[in-house]
Amino acid sequence: MILVAVDDMLFSSKIRTTAKQAGVEIQFARTPADILTQARALNPALVIFDLNSARIDSIATVKSLKSDNALAAIPTLGFVSHVQTDVIEAARQAGIDTVMPRSAFAGQLADILLSARGAPS
Repeated sequence: MILVAVDDMLFSSKIRTTAKQAGVEIQFARTPADILTQARALNPALVIFDLNSARIDSIATVKSLKSDNALAAIPTLGFVSHVQTDVIEAARQAGIDTVMPRSAFAGQLADILLSARGAPS
């Protein structure tokens, strides 16, 4: 199970379609509280964040996730425009495990999902 904290309709659709094609189970969470609740309930193999999401407040949510002993070990991946170095640095300071440029994330999505599916959950 992969938890997806993405509210951008284009990326949501791409992730949903790619996951279905790859046979990977995903669950969307659209608010910070929902992300933390679902992370506790599902123990996902990965949580994917759109670091540009204002609605999700990804940086603060990653920080909350990583500061919770029960959730800190869950791998996290965030995608963002490669020119937003301030957002990249803030995500790293919050404790995110992997930050990728949007274009690389889109291009490698199937591999990311399949790799996470292979991880123990």
